[in-house]
Amino acid sequence: MDRLATLSLFTRIVETGSFTRAADGLDIPRPTATNAIKALETRLGVRLLERSTRHVRPTLDGQAFYDRCVHVLAELDDAEASLRQVASRPRGRLRVDLHGTHATQVVLPRIGEFRARYPELALDVSSGDRLVDLVREGVDCVVRAGNPRDANLVARPLARMPQVLCASPAYLARAGTPAHPDELEGHAAVRFFASSGGSDYPITLRVDGAWRDFMLTGWMAVSDAENYVVCALQGCGLVQVPRFHVEDKLRDGRLVEVLPAFASPEMSLWAMYPYRRHLSPRVRVFVEWVGGLYAEKFGPLEDRQG
Repeated sequence: MDRLATLSLFTRIVETGSFTRAADGLDIPRPTATNAIKALETRLGVRLLERSTRHVRPTLDGQAFYDRCVHVLAELDDAEASLRQVASRPRGRLRVDLHGTHATQVVLPRIGEFRARYPELALDVSSGDRLVDLVREGVDCVVRAGNPRDANLVARPLARMPQVLCASPAYLARAGTPAHPDELEGHAAVRFFASSGGSDYPITLRVDGAWRDFMLTGWMAVSDAENYVVCALQGCGLVQVPRFHVEDKLRDGRLVEVLPAFASPEMSLWAMYPYRRHLSPRVRVFVEWVGGLYAEKFGPLEDRQG
């Protein structure tokens, strides 16, 4: 086997955890796969895989080598795609990271449409709120809310999401319902902190034509948006969150909108990816497709300025 074919085989073995499944997927004999990996380990002078009767997994050196192989093979796929002029039908594996709510409520319910449009693309989807190191973790693209802070990433706007200030009926029965933002003093908020080290975020409302920040105290702090809403449901305090995230809870009364006459700012949503992925057909078609989903849900960006 040539060197690139061996790299493809090695990554497939790591991903499937099996020499047999990897060989079958590449349509090569099992002994050929075994001999190719042995030759690769001999050439590199390190053991890449730990083998047992039931499992195959990478060693520490093997994991580091796998991460590099993923990047090399992805770059090769993109280079070939651009030369073959098949950007409209990209192929290969795309690794994306989505906030959990966006994955479950916006993107994954429509993922069959993406598959039908791009049948040669395979997707790995991870979810969370933490700031992902795209290059180190081999992630091609993330979707995140807020203001982009990493100048090393391309940031494409996807949506501006209306927000709502709300709390549980139990909290409001205990603490009272404010009639004006000036009455927020003394109220508790569920505090939110970023896993990257950012601290509390204020509640922001439009008062007399200008945006004002209100820093509230609170005994509960979380770093995950799902837990943020759960804490609101449990009466821990006020939260300010994209309305679509809690629409069903507002509708059935589990949460109550607070100060509806005073607008909350819209929250920006972005697709971000490394500059080296800027011309990747895989990334480009995903960002364009997911941008269409958000335009359907929140309206085109050009209609939401001001």
